[in-house]
Amino acid sequence: MIFPIHYIRISFLRFLRMQIGKYTAICRGVDIRTPYRISIGAYTTINKHVVLDGRGGIVIGNCVDIAQDVNIWSLQHDYNSPAYATKGGKVIIEDYVWLASRVTVLPGVTIGRGAVVGACSVVTKDIPPMCIAVGNPAKVIGKREDCLKYKLGQRGWFR
Repeated sequence: MIFPIHYIRISFLRFLRMQIGKYTAICRGVDIRTPYRISIGAYTTINKHVVLDGRGGIVIGNCVDIAQDVNIWSLQHDYNSPAYATKGGKVIIEDYVWLASRVTVLPGVTIGRGAVVGACSVVTKDIPPMCIAVGNPAKVIGKREDCLKYKLGQRGWFR
């Protein structure tokens, strides 16, 4: 999105039928494809240079932190198809999830409530709630304590 003022950017996305909750911050430089198939909850922050491919559907919960350079894909090409057809499915990111820098989320994945995905990880399968996952492909390496009460989405005029 090229709109420098946050309020105008959010208003334009809502005009395109993207569902965006209260106090959600979407920074400049986010690449949004098929916005009417994307739903974002309240108090969520989406930082610069994120790709949201909504063609297959994306649901992002409340209080989610998506760091810079994250790619969320809901469709991909079937390399075994003679016609190079697309395949995929809805991506669901539940409440209080943190996706660190340069995470890639592939189609059809659900990331459970409170999960943390480490930097540069590739999420190919579902991540259970309250887990910490890292790597390519992402694997669970630990658990997170369930003390999640924070709210994100601080927004500035030119963020």
